[in-house]
Amino acid sequence: MYLVEHVSDEVRQKVAENPDKVFFPNFGSSDNILRRGITIDRVFLTVPGTDFKIYWYGLLIAVGIMLALMYGFRRMKSHGIDPDRATDAVIAGFVGAMFGLRAYYIAFNDTVSWKDFFNFREGGLAIYGGIIGAIVVGGAMVKIRQFKLSAMLDVTAPCFLIGQCIGRWGNFFNQECFGANTDKPWGMMSASTMDYIAENFDELGGRVSSFAPVHPCFLYESLWCALCFVILHFYDKHRKFDGEVFLMYIGLYGLGRFFIEGTRTDSLYIANIKVSQLVAGTCVFSAVILIIIFRSMVKRSDYKFFYQTELSKRQLAAVEEYEAGEKERAALKKKIAEAKKKGESFAELEKEYEKKFGKEAKEAAKKKAEELHAEKKELRAKIRQAKKDGKSDELSKLKSEYADKFGGSMGGITDAAENAKGEAYASILADDDASEESNTDSNENTDNTDGKDE
Repeated sequence: MYLVEHVSDEVRQKVAENPDKVFFPNFGSSDNILRRGITIDRVFLTVPGTDFKIYWYGLLIAVGIMLALMYGFRRMKSHGIDPDRATDAVIAGFVGAMFGLRAYYIAFNDTVSWKDFFNFREGGLAIYGGIIGAIVVGGAMVKIRQFKLSAMLDVTAPCFLIGQCIGRWGNFFNQECFGANTDKPWGMMSASTMDYIAENFDELGGRVSSFAPVHPCFLYESLWCALCFVILHFYDKHRKFDGEVFLMYIGLYGLGRFFIEGTRTDSLYIANIKVSQLVAGTCVFSAVILIIIFRSMVKRSDYKFFYQTELSKRQLAAVEEYEAGEKERAALKKKIAEAKKKGESFAELEKEYEKKFGKEAKEAAKKKAEELHAEKKELRAKIRQAKKDGKSDELSKLKSEYADKFGGSMGGITDAAENAKGEAYASILADDDASEESNTDSNENTDNTDGKDE
């Protein structure tokens, strides 16, 4: 009935008598620390003087998030993204991920009620829900802050893997996310796994024994995520279009998750199908197809990465100008303060400060913004006129120019995007915003919306 032989009665008794230990009874032929058992505790620490506990599960997730943020922000400028704008999207994405993680888990788990939605400390999170939530909410903020979603996803894809790689070890301390029986050296046993299997023996089809080691699925996924991170990190510079790294992440992670999920004993189900295995398989298939389609489109078009567009260059130039200005402002303030302290004349320094950062500088910045607004309005008018005159070639070029300078529809795909069969895919690849065109039409006789777009 079972795939592996049961461990000895002595080992089973040792496991039962040490509920705080995890054993690896098949690891090596001689006595070692893994065979004797590793002591674990779900609680990392209890805040002195209180009953508030910090669990390893939450701590490791937090560490994973912090390392992911450090990595992601270092790579944003190379993808043409202003880190300041991206911060808003990251915060929004984090909120969306937290809701998605929990909602996905509860939706496919009849043992947890929606009234316990915010009881995160007891676990119960699903990574696919987190990814969906992060993309939906964070993507909306990306649109609001006017940069390209697909470029942002290429930055965040390796970040997801960092968080997953580290966060999965929280499952080890909770003794969850394990699989069926195995006689491999890394097969583990604990009182928690034995109790879970015994309580769910019938639901597991009577094919998993609580008296034999089980697959540490959390370990498999952690190692797989680490490998995928290395692949994506080095492939990033060779990507053919914005969004390709993210699609590779979806495909690679899905590939590993499909096989790992196949052996898990605590999966979420819909009917008799493992939800995550179904989603993983769908992700692999979809990612491969989309990469093939998008690469083909890129070859047949004058495609530009987001960092190559005028919009990205202008946004990053503004960041650099601001940072340089703040340094210069601080330096001038310091000189003025030192001159005052020494009793020296500082009138010229104050004049310089006023010229660069006072009313005159603000007026110059305002004039520059007005010129940009006028250019945007003029280009929109040309797009409306070309559409009205039925000049499809000119319309395509104008839309591409608009996207290059201000973001929005067409993105950089020109001929391919106009093809009826490729239009839907072009919108994804080019970060198309269907509402852009409708906004252009609806604002033909008003300036209000144009002002908001700035």
